[in-house]
Amino acid sequence: MLPDRYRNSVKLGVLIPVFDESATLSELIARLDATPVPTDCTGTPLQREIILIDDGSTDGTTQLIQTLNDRSDVVAVFHEKNQGKGAAVRSGIRAALESKVDILIVQDGDLEYDPLDHAKVLAPIIAGRADVVIGSRFLGEAHRVLYYWHAVANRLITTLSNMLTNLNLSDIECCSKAFARPVLEKLTIQEDRFGLEPEIIARVARMRLPDTGRSGIEQGGAQESSRPVRVYEVGVSYAGRTYAEGKKITWKDGISAIRCILRYGLGR
Repeated sequence: MLPDRYRNSVKLGVLIPVFDESATLSELIARLDATPVPTDCTGTPLQREIILIDDGSTDGTTQLIQTLNDRSDVVAVFHEKNQGKGAAVRSGIRAALESKVDILIVQDGDLEYDPLDHAKVLAPIIAGRADVVIGSRFLGEAHRVLYYWHAVANRLITTLSNMLTNLNLSDIECCSKAFARPVLEKLTIQEDRFGLEPEIIARVARMRLPDTGRSGIEQGGAQESSRPVRVYEVGVSYAGRTYAEGKKITWKDGISAIRCILRYGLGR
């Protein structure tokens, strides 16, 4: 249960990093608007804010976000040039902290992930059982069937990450992730590109939070004792894109993921 002082005031940030997604962003925002706002344990809707990070788009995405920025529930950040997804998420986390969100969920702007899954991804944090929730495309939910070798590479990358972090995850590359504010306050991201996924997992696995005996979204009250971050995994649906449809990740990013697993998994 959420403490009384949090009821009616829990703020949810939906971080959407985008680069050249003019073909999909409008539909994503429409889907998000049509998705009921998740509620706390008392049934009270969270206060939802959309945090859009334009990573130097050149296809009209920037102009679209500028129009969305007129909305009271939207915060927009613009990179002058493309820096990579890791850099966009880093800017988004900074904006979320400045906006005083209690929980942050990452939502890609390409329609591969469905906002309808937000409620179940957020549920372990809202209930006070988790500090971080990692989505998984391999836990029985519907997913588009695409590239066999991508799946093989993902299993290898996930296994290597698990070996170094001692976590038992099934899909570290899943982009759907949610974080309680105390984790965001301690999370640092150095990778500018897609290496951010294994970096986040490695940093979360080593992170410790003050053991205040409170729920996952509370802040303050640090004591001398600390505890590991409570990580949950939740199945999410997945409608992957082909390269012809705009998929951006390549085999080079797979090599980079292995580098990041070794670098951050070994404590650097």
